[in-house]
Amino acid sequence: MSSEVSVAQSPTRAAVILPWERPDRQDEVRAAEARLEEAVGLAASIGLVIVRQAVLLLRARRPATLLGSGQVESLRQAVQEDRVAVVVVDTRLTPVQQRNLEKALGCKVIDRTALILDIFGERAATKEGSLQVELAHLEYQRSRLVRTWTHLERQRGGFGFLGGPGETQIEADRRMIGDRIVRLKRELEQVRRTRGLHRAARRRVPFPVVALVGYTNAGKSTLFNALTGATVYAQDQLFATLDPTMRGIRLPSGRRIILSDTVGFISDLPTELIAAFRATLEEVAEADIILHVRDISHPDTTAQRADVEEVLEGMATSGTLESDWRRRVIEVQNKADLLGGRDAVPPRAGSVAISAITGDGLPELLAAIDQRLTEAMEIVQYTIPVKDGALLAWLYAHGEVTSRDDGEQAIVVTVRLLPADRARFEQQLASRER
Repeated sequence: MSSEVSVAQSPTRAAVILPWERPDRQDEVRAAEARLEEAVGLAASIGLVIVRQAVLLLRARRPATLLGSGQVESLRQAVQEDRVAVVVVDTRLTPVQQRNLEKALGCKVIDRTALILDIFGERAATKEGSLQVELAHLEYQRSRLVRTWTHLERQRGGFGFLGGPGETQIEADRRMIGDRIVRLKRELEQVRRTRGLHRAARRRVPFPVVALVGYTNAGKSTLFNALTGATVYAQDQLFATLDPTMRGIRLPSGRRIILSDTVGFISDLPTELIAAFRATLEEVAEADIILHVRDISHPDTTAQRADVEEVLEGMATSGTLESDWRRRVIEVQNKADLLGGRDAVPPRAGSVAISAITGDGLPELLAAIDQRLTEAMEIVQYTIPVKDGALLAWLYAHGEVTSRDDGEQAIVVTVRLLPADRARFEQQLASRER
């Protein structure tokens, strides 16, 4: 059977193991259980059949196998009893640890990085997404090249770490991987330039952008579909959506906005995927409003919120996002139906409780977006020559004209504009006066 056959077509029996070093406090025990549940969800999302799951407490990290000898032997017996074909270790393994565990357990072993790469490789739909995942995969694979391995047929293959022994020599050695990485980076740069042109074109469209962000499986795509009537893929699984999707909707005030759905966040994102992950979030940097969608019913919802905010703060530190990004955020407390309704959700300043699946709270959310856009607008006054109808039309298209005084030579207009639109208009005005 080909190594590229989808695991979804050929279910594989798997065990998910979480090595955990801090079991002494009750909150850490709860955190370990939530992390294990997330790892099981990741594995199940690509068709693995989870027949065993466990948290293994570590007293010390063993350089050779990570786990202690007794734990390895116990796990080996469990693998045999449950006929496990692959063991997912929810941490990052060194190449030596991975190889030694495979020998000791007698089955394939993958770590958290390989698992997430597999999911990204399966779900990426756009050209940029595919290129980013291939680049991340090659950089991960290059780290697996230890001195005793001379060909990549000894490595996990393609984006399918779970299928077959390897890539059948797609690349022959480290130099060839390096050459491919250089070519991919060139292609990605071209794709980014093209997307930058598309984004510049969108800036000329008279609609504010509202971006959905949140931890994976928080319900962003379900909310996106509920608000737009679209049919974006939405399932109760991690990373159901990887590529940004945009649709236009109308707010209660009649104002039109563009809603953007983005990839879900996750804790301990593999370093190889950080660049790919942040590239999908560039739409967030351009957004007038950020909707932070939270699964308020999840036991680890507070930690998930912290993970999302940490990524956004990292983008602000790198200059990708404005430093005052928090003022643009509306927190959306989703899945209120699982707690008994919106009234059961503890009130929080700057947040709206909803259920995307039932539609409860969506009118309140749209009203909150409307209000936030209005608050962000600035009232300015311009004098436009009567003959320059294009400038006047631009103001009507991009802002809210509150008063207009028509004279013989000029028209005095008072208008409410978003800061970005005001800057664009005044740039046009300055170029006309030159």
